[in-house]
Amino acid sequence: MPESQFKGEVMWPRLVANKLLRRPLFSSSFVGDFPGPYDHSLSGNELISSDTGFTEELQTHKLFASTWNVGGIPPNDDLNLEDWLDTKNNYDIYVIGFQEVVPLSAKNVLGSEKHGISMKWSSLIRKTLNKCSNNGDKCSTSFGCIVSKHMVGILVSVWLKEKLLPFTHHPSVSCVGVGIMGCLGNKGSVSVRFLLHETSFCVVCCHLASGEKEGDGMHRNSNAMEIFSRTRFPSGPSPDLPRKINDHERVILLGDLNYRISLPEDETRCLVYQKKWDSLLENDQLKVEIEGGAFEGWHEGAINFSPTYKYYSNSDAYYGSLQGLKTKKKRAPAWCDRILWHGSGFNEIAYDRCESKHSDHRPVRATFNVEVDVLTNSNSSDQTLFLSGRPDRIPYKLRDLLLDDHHHCDDDDDDDDSVIN
Repeated sequence: MPESQFKGEVMWPRLVANKLLRRPLFSSSFVGDFPGPYDHSLSGNELISSDTGFTEELQTHKLFASTWNVGGIPPNDDLNLEDWLDTKNNYDIYVIGFQEVVPLSAKNVLGSEKHGISMKWSSLIRKTLNKCSNNGDKCSTSFGCIVSKHMVGILVSVWLKEKLLPFTHHPSVSCVGVGIMGCLGNKGSVSVRFLLHETSFCVVCCHLASGEKEGDGMHRNSNAMEIFSRTRFPSGPSPDLPRKINDHERVILLGDLNYRISLPEDETRCLVYQKKWDSLLENDQLKVEIEGGAFEGWHEGAINFSPTYKYYSNSDAYYGSLQGLKTKKKRAPAWCDRILWHGSGFNEIAYDRCESKHSDHRPVRATFNVEVDVLTNSNSSDQTLFLSGRPDRIPYKLRDLLLDDHHHCDDDDDDDDSVIN
């Protein structure tokens, strides 16, 4: 085998050692359409005058969030995503998380990241969101990707309407592996931070431990606590930027969380076929954790749809339900794929699933009206100039200075960048 091929596919000396030893890597390693303008920080000479007339107001934006375990199956070039992405509705922000964009083989877990499949998914999303209604005409609404990042099989991307891009800043990522040996990326999270106007957002895309055996639920809880503990964003140019997941004002956590229903398999299947969701949800492991466990303080919308896992390939039949077909492992139906939120400013509109048969999971999506803080200057433009003559954009946390006549900075001794394990 040529040396270059070996290094590209395995890379034990550098890549795996970094993962095992939890060495920090640069958090700026992500893909975005316009990476340059977002991370601009205010320097002292850009504030021409502090005699201001700034006021704070709330804007509401429509946000679409979805998670999909695609089972390591690459998308066809003609895969239609319009129904899943609900393009008929007028959303301002799309938050999209995938799991298993590549098979979780040893080669993919231990080797170097391969971007081909994640780029293909992103290309299909871009094509779908920016599809024009009239042939040849310029799209009335276009979307840009501010962050796209993947780790092994986990892929997360954030898309905003073009009109919001100038007000989006300080994007960053943090990846945490909690899989093999507690640190490899076959399981774990990819988290994204960004600020829209004056409001901080965090998106956490997770793939937690699988299994239905006794103790597997505790393993998932341990994964979640590791992700909450180890996710860390860089402070960047401003000490006020949120570093930890729950430091952010608006947080969305989505993914294949893998929590199961704590009932015998036959009883679970019977209740699923009868669509007795309340009886099933009383025994849903994640609901228990939300009420007073690993996810206490988090919120989830009402579940009024069928369990999203596990299906036969290209079928509406749950795995193990067809007589005469041998199955490798028993898998009772479960709501493995979930979307949670943390913090104020969320008003959930809908929570449902889609019916794509692309994999053994069904995608889940949630839509919200989300509030965003905006600072506006009521004075004339000669009073204050920001960002080299752009008075419409005011950097994060200057509201303390402008509205309260003081600037508060949190003390933080941590100088680690976000950790990619």
